Amino acid sequence: MIKLYFIRHGRQDSPLCNVDVPLCDAGRRQAKLVAERLKKYNIEALYSSNLIRARETAEIINQQLKLSHNIEEDLREISFGALEGLRDVEIKERFGDFLKERATAESDIPYPEGESGLDVYRRVFPVISRIVERAIEDNIENIAIVSHGGVIRTVVAGILGADFAKKLCIAKDLENCSITQINYDDAIGNFIVERVNDYAHIEVEPELMRKYFKRSL
Repeated sequence: MIKLYFIRHGRQDSPLCNVDVPLCDAGRRQAKLVAERLKKYNIEALYSSNLIRARETAEIINQQLKLSHNIEEDLREISFGALEGLRDVEIKERFGDFLKERATAESDIPYPEGESGLDVYRRVFPVISRIVERAIEDNIENIAIVSHGGVIRTVVAGILGADFAKKLCIAKDLENCSITQINYDDAIGNFIVERVNDYAHIEVEPELMRKYFKRSL
């Protein structure tokens, strides 16, 4: 059994949509908390997307794990297209109709000039397959993958065979530095969703939870 621990990156240091920036202080604290937890899991390989917030989260985790850090560009966040670089208030003003349609979770509509859930799955799943193939070859069982909220929800939906529109029904508040575990049973060749949005390690510092972050916006 190969265990893939998907970790959402720590909180980024910007209120703008999907800009490539480092972590804020709270994000670094979140990363240290998940690093302490992952020490117990015998992690043998570490991957992240190429975006700064994911790379930095992985680097903080790796202060505990001491592994090679593999960067996979295709693990990057969903493309928000024309929404990228905007504040929430601007997005609501300019793309209100799109947001309302998307919120119904009835169809997998792409972001304006950006990606849909299916687009992301087609980009990300081959990377996951390669990671699993390497793990089988190297007899590795426990892998940490630092990625993004849109990616993690999409991967879970795809493995469950759900309509990609339903990814929005998976952990509405996917916590920064939460753990989503997906196992690969190499005996039968199936992926298994073991747990989603496990943030018990973040609860010890409740001010780092997204519900408090949202209140400050």
